[in-house]
Amino acid sequence: MAATSRGLASRLRTQAEHCANLGSPLYAGLLKRAAADVDEEGPVADLLRGHEHDPPDSVLALRLMGAVHRRVLEGHLPELGRRFSDAAAPAEAWPAFRRAVVDDATALRVMLDRPVQTNEVGRCAALLPGFLAVAAKTRLPLRLLEVGSSAGLNLNWDRYRFEADGFGWGDPDAAVRIAFGLAGLVPRVVPMEVIERKGCDPRPLDPNSEEGRLTLLSFVWADQRQRLDRLRAALSVAAEAPVAVQRGEAGRWIAARLSEPREGAATVVFHSIVMQYLEEGERREFERSLRAAGENASESSPLAWLRMEPAGARAEVRLTLWPGGEERILARAGYHGDLVDLCPQS
Repeated sequence: MAATSRGLASRLRTQAEHCANLGSPLYAGLLKRAAADVDEEGPVADLLRGHEHDPPDSVLALRLMGAVHRRVLEGHLPELGRRFSDAAAPAEAWPAFRRAVVDDATALRVMLDRPVQTNEVGRCAALLPGFLAVAAKTRLPLRLLEVGSSAGLNLNWDRYRFEADGFGWGDPDAAVRIAFGLAGLVPRVVPMEVIERKGCDPRPLDPNSEEGRLTLLSFVWADQRQRLDRLRAALSVAAEAPVAVQRGEAGRWIAARLSEPREGAATVVFHSIVMQYLEEGERREFERSLRAAGENASESSPLAWLRMEPAGARAEVRLTLWPGGEERILARAGYHGDLVDLCPQS
């Protein structure tokens, strides 16, 4: 077996482990079998040929699963669709998956070129303590600027209901209900108002278009029904409260927005699982722009940088607040926001 094929199989196995750890036994099992198929130079190897040198951060395994799920959602793979709907065991779903790779290879090859596009609203549970902390500290309404917004669903976080043991926040009748595990401290609830919300993304999606909805749904793992139901509910909120997401690079866009300070409001720049997808130069430009704007922040026009980014087995939620530039770790959280462990603050 060529080294390039071994590399492809290794990527699939690595993602299988991540899926297992994040509660998707179906995807974990299918990806393990897909890796074995690559080892044997089977149809999955044929499908992935030409992608051997794709950047690791482009997550080829998730692009494969997203492409297959998209074809299921479009009704082109009914046999596999039944297995997905039943959340079948991987051993039961694999024959239909393998047949789909053979019979639908032409369409799947086209879809493999599409980047991973997720808009996981469950991550708002991990970000919520940060928004509450900014509101408590500044006592000002919030101006939201999100980079890597995808379809802008997380910009509507204040229209969702959050529930954990001993904690609740948001409208009890909200269409989106985010139930999550909460460990450590209970977030301090304070009055909060959002007066502006804007986002940017290199490839923004329209959540009110069929193309946008299918793309978002396709990258949610098919056996994670709660996430799929939550996404559909968030799409219904977006239909009633749309947020325009501009096409642009994070560094340039945030520099332009922060050149327009908002007196009497706390500007919160936030993102979740985004930095890994940015080129190194863009990341540097983004951080330079933030820190330069932070030097000009004032008590009447403060700036906060709230982010949820990978830190090993769990993500880390950090908050930097200017003036002053104090930085602290607020929480560690599951990558889909299912468990939030708040850190004690001095």
